[in-house]
Amino acid sequence: MNDKKIPVVAIFDVGKTNKKLFLFDEHYHIVFERSARFLETTDEDGDPCENLESLRLSVFDSLHEVFRKNEFEIKAINFTSYGASFVYIDEHGRPLTPLYNYLKEFPTAIQEDVYAKNGGKESFSMITSSPALGSLNSGFQLLRLKKEKPAIFKQVKFALHLPQYLSFLVSGKTYSDMTSIGCHTGLWDFEKGDYHDWVKQEGIQQKLAPIVQGNEVFDGAFPGSPYRVGPGLHDSSSALIPYLLNFHEPFILISTGTWCIAFNPFNHRALTVDELKQDCLFYQSYAGTPVKASRLFAGYEHELQSKRIADFFQVTTAKFRNLQINWSIVDQLSLSEIDSDLKAFSTIPLERFQNYEEAYHSLVLYLIKAQVQSTKLILDANQVSRIFVDGGFSKNHIYMNLLAKEFSEVEVFAASMAQATALGAALVIHEHWNTQSIPNDIIELRYFRANH
Repeated sequence: MNDKKIPVVAIFDVGKTNKKLFLFDEHYHIVFERSARFLETTDEDGDPCENLESLRLSVFDSLHEVFRKNEFEIKAINFTSYGASFVYIDEHGRPLTPLYNYLKEFPTAIQEDVYAKNGGKESFSMITSSPALGSLNSGFQLLRLKKEKPAIFKQVKFALHLPQYLSFLVSGKTYSDMTSIGCHTGLWDFEKGDYHDWVKQEGIQQKLAPIVQGNEVFDGAFPGSPYRVGPGLHDSSSALIPYLLNFHEPFILISTGTWCIAFNPFNHRALTVDELKQDCLFYQSYAGTPVKASRLFAGYEHELQSKRIADFFQVTTAKFRNLQINWSIVDQLSLSEIDSDLKAFSTIPLERFQNYEEAYHSLVLYLIKAQVQSTKLILDANQVSRIFVDGGFSKNHIYMNLLAKEFSEVEVFAASMAQATALGAALVIHEHWNTQSIPNDIIELRYFRANH
């Protein structure tokens, strides 16, 4: 009997809705998976927010569970999560406030003050690659804490982005990573390659932990821990890693989830004012290089409108999951003008449609219209020869066919590597835990040709 343990990496993938733990073996096959959902709680203003205590306990519960499994040997642990939220910890590592939601209403006066002192909104947004997004500019959340709750701000030892807080729970070490700092935080000066002056002037920088590269690892917190711990990654940047390691010809990745983010790692042209206004920005790769991206809140809109259609036609949203494209419905719907505004479908009365299938096709047509406009902002037409789609929409037959029809001049692929975000966090620390070379068949591609 072979009782040799399987060497694995444990990856926590913490989304707004689902919190998952994966174990990957050395060939990057998932050998264990655990999923949890928590009820949101509220902050002191009654706004919904992540239940930080449930999340903390869940990390330890999950780890205890997998450490008890005799068939696995955990070599390393890493984390990936949404990035625009800070956990403010005191000198004992205890959170001082709730984990404020990045959609929380933001006082404009604080933002306007930063803009006024730093060359105006447009200039500031271009330099920091951060469209004015209120609480989504997480650096401003820290400034808000300083202005509104100075006593708490004083107690803050470090403000850690959520991926780094999760990593801190296991490593006991505090650090910042480029993927979190570089995601529309308003903190980073992309021209200088350093924190923006306002961060220093406001005394914010001393609350930020030292920066490490995304592919570094640290020892576990417990003496004699046999595993290494990665610093954690911003989820959108993590999802890009498997593609950067596998494909070297210019491509665009549309990573779909609550946000649909189109990345072009090969477009290094400076942001224009127009692009900025349409929610374009630069992210940072784990190595600290800028990646041009455009964002669309399309997964969220899809969920909202799918529910509206399901309620109206008295079906469940599960009905939409395996719908195949019906080109005659597409042709018929395409006769009327389709607006590229993401919210346009929400204004259409559902009585207009004969059945849920027609209504759902219409919803996806609207989403695609918005997605095409968003993607074209970062498309460098002469360069890009492929578009990859991963995440939820990659499994949506209607979405993929319509996208391929719109981008008929490039190859469009659904990438079935469902856990790209988790996989990225595993691959980035490959050399620290894996004795094999990186397999070249990690990403399965399904080609979509709009042979309508």
